[in-house]
Amino acid sequence: MKFKTTPYHSDLLKDIGRLSVFFEAIEEYDLNNDLAYDLGCGSGILSYFLSSKFNEIISIEMDKKAYNCAKENLSDFKNIEVVNSDVLNYNFTKKADLIVCEMLDTALIDEEEVTVLNHAKKFLKEDGVIIPQGIINTAELVNLERHYVHWDENVNYLVLSKPIVYSSFNFKEDLNPEFKTNLRLKANNEGIVNGLKITTFTKLNENTICGPTPMLNPPLLIPLDEKEVKVNDYIDVEIKYIMGKGIESIKTKYL
Repeated sequence: MKFKTTPYHSDLLKDIGRLSVFFEAIEEYDLNNDLAYDLGCGSGILSYFLSSKFNEIISIEMDKKAYNCAKENLSDFKNIEVVNSDVLNYNFTKKADLIVCEMLDTALIDEEEVTVLNHAKKFLKEDGVIIPQGIINTAELVNLERHYVHWDENVNYLVLSKPIVYSSFNFKEDLNPEFKTNLRLKANNEGIVNGLKITTFTKLNENTICGPTPMLNPPLLIPLDEKEVKVNDYIDVEIKYIMGKGIESIKTKYL
């Protein structure tokens, strides 16, 4: 099936790694099949994957151009309703067996996954499922060439520590978007620390965890003040940000 898309959603469709893990998670779903919500459905590709499994799919997309694409792409499927709305304003009237929400980015800093799910999962059945289930975040000490927040795309940097898991989230739980934690990282190389690398792993279901792909959670590089380290030195850093409020909300400092 050929999909009409916006330029952005075309890039999403070209990311085979991202697409395949969502397809696998949906294919593995084998519970109740009455109703599924596809939140932020984009071009409608995940609704297409859902179409053979559910009696009814409600696909919600706020962007008008993406909505028009999804409406056209899914027009032949009688069990799919495509709605042009902000999820936070949509009038949910039924509880779903499954919610699919692909509003993902690194540590959820630049997307509205938390706000959307905190609202929409009130309309998930008690035994309902969310795809993805959650995320796991890791941090590493690095030496950066660029001294501003940027993504790990065609840039050079030196990793100076092993990664540590600093947070994990289950999307069925209520999540506080205001995040703050203290990191203790142990240098395993000597050099100048001037940044953190944040990497997010997505837990699609009990069987599938996906690392970064070109369009799914590319690692985020965050500058710190310069500090010289030797092997086995410990560096303590506070990091805080507001999930959904963008990279401008990131704050760091040494402790």
